[in-house]
Amino acid sequence: MNIIQKNFNDIHNHPDVIQGGMGIAVSDWKLAKAVSEYGELGVVSGTSINSVLIRRLQDGDPQGHSRRALSFFPDQQVAKNLVEKYFVEGGIKPDQTYKRSPLFQIESSVELLQLTVAANFVEVFLAKEGHQGVVGINFLEKVQLPHLPSLYGALLAGVDYVLMGAGIPREIPGALDALSQHLPFNLKLYVEGGSAEDDVRVHFDPKKVLTIDFSKPLKRPFMLPIVASASLALTLAKKANGKVDGFIIEHWTAGGHNAPPRGQLKVSEAGEPIYGDKDIVDMAKFRELGLPFWLAGSTATPEKYLEAKSFGAHGVQIGTAFAFCNESGLDSTQKDHLRKKIFNGESVTVFTDPVASPSGFPFKVAKVEGTLFESTIYEARPRKCDLGYLRNVYKGKDGRIGLRCSAEPVNTYLKKDGKIEDTVGKKCLCNGLFSAIGQGQRQENGYKEAIIFTAGDDLANLNRFFKKDSYQYSASDVIDYLKYPDRVASAGLAVRNVFRGEKILKHDRITPNSITEN
Repeated sequence: MNIIQKNFNDIHNHPDVIQGGMGIAVSDWKLAKAVSEYGELGVVSGTSINSVLIRRLQDGDPQGHSRRALSFFPDQQVAKNLVEKYFVEGGIKPDQTYKRSPLFQIESSVELLQLTVAANFVEVFLAKEGHQGVVGINFLEKVQLPHLPSLYGALLAGVDYVLMGAGIPREIPGALDALSQHLPFNLKLYVEGGSAEDDVRVHFDPKKVLTIDFSKPLKRPFMLPIVASASLALTLAKKANGKVDGFIIEHWTAGGHNAPPRGQLKVSEAGEPIYGDKDIVDMAKFRELGLPFWLAGSTATPEKYLEAKSFGAHGVQIGTAFAFCNESGLDSTQKDHLRKKIFNGESVTVFTDPVASPSGFPFKVAKVEGTLFESTIYEARPRKCDLGYLRNVYKGKDGRIGLRCSAEPVNTYLKKDGKIEDTVGKKCLCNGLFSAIGQGQRQENGYKEAIIFTAGDDLANLNRFFKKDSYQYSASDVIDYLKYPDRVASAGLAVRNVFRGEKILKHDRITPNSITEN
């Protein structure tokens, strides 16, 4: 594949297309590399990546990619220790349980911090290996405890962009400034039930975790918060503790976690959150910020790409179309099953679940038989929190600070001063998303963790990328369809008609169907 060379240090030469950082290793290094080599911004998911790495090693690391990347990690003693502890020649047996990573704490062990730095390094290193394109990494702001070692590991590998949503990443720009200089940083944590006086922080000092050469500063990547409103963007642009370089504006039709509707939550008859006029983004206010921005959520069409440009956006971020392409990290058998259903004209829909995620954010769930979406599958799962990424910091009635997850065993949650109504419908996204990439845990009691799929509302439209005789398609097919319609004859005429009509230029508020037809 020919590498498309661009000067990405020029603000006007940021990539037009950003590949979403989806799920747990759905946006893995292979997908990010494919997109980056094609001249756009490939993004790896940093969520739970420490567990992803050690499960790859326990699966035998068949092509040796993880061990090769670890051989370039600056602290070779750490790399050696990880291979010795977790690598299993030939992989563990199907009925065996994966050895788990330690759980993050407010004061995590040095061993866990080292693993986390190394895992993020590995994922970014592999995505950047062998080409000159740019690579980003995506995190959920709500998953705060791993942020600092995760960011540092990505910086060591030369990551070009950091994307962060599902929260307000006000302190992340400053963390990037400090960590790029190998300096320690304290990240303030949100505390449920806390007050302004509760200043709880997680601390990371690279020099107490690794033994490497700290004499040369690391490249400070671009920081792109993922937001759903101009007011949040303005707050971050003015009050963040460091430079914000642009924004991704995510519509509620995007997959994964969505911002909740503004105002009092109302749900439809089907039980989904109802979004209204207050949730529609005013593009003029984003243009006034003077920073590049990208639109996300049901944007994977040539018309939407041109529409985004007409609003003044630099481009678009695409998730679902990339999540189900050949190079994504989804388990190939499950991915082909879903793509085949769509290819055959069967209905595949997505439900915006207001309660599924312990994070408190609405979460998109694909309605697929045999997965945690089905009530019988959900109810059959023994509640267990053995990964703990979505645990929240809380202040108990006795004033103590602790960690809890509303998807953990109900009695455990109640002992931590949680409310029983907060446990209803909560799903273990951590284990379910690991199952979706083929790394599902076989628990000690023999229970095999069920799959949960997340996807945007655009899932039903994947057929636009299919060939006449196949549901297989690549990341480059998505980019070609979007940006080079002359290569896709069926879409080319429609796009040119929209462009000539210029009616989209009259729109100043983005909605899922705001394109004006000729």
